[in-house]
Amino acid sequence: QVQLMESGGGLVQAGGSLRLSCAASGSMSSTNAMGWYRQAPGKQRELVASITSGGNTRYADSVKGRFTISRDKSKNTLYLQMNSLKPEDTAVYYCNVVVITPVTMPVGPWGKGTLVTVSS
Repeated sequence: QVQLMESGGGLVQAGGSLRLSCAASGSMSSTNAMGWYRQAPGKQRELVASITSGGNTRYADSVKGRFTISRDKSKNTLYLQMNSLKPEDTAVYYCNVVVITPVTMPVGPWGKGTLVTVSS
């Protein structure tokens, strides 16, 4: 079964940037869509961005124009470039394998996530 490990989180000031990485075991990520989720304290986990095997991307309205999701299939690695960070972006970020239809849903196991803290 696929295993996921997030990294790259940290403390950054508003307006700064961070690049998150998600290493996936095996080759499942090469044939499935992937997504980034985040969960702030006291909030529900929400989908931030997704990318299909063919490279089609979608973003939550709150991050459009600021975040970019990408993948390197040869390395089984998913990335999330986060620019112009805002305090409301503060959350634990998770990656997962997702299905797109009928709605985007996570289908793999959850990892520990990586914490992103944006100060203001």
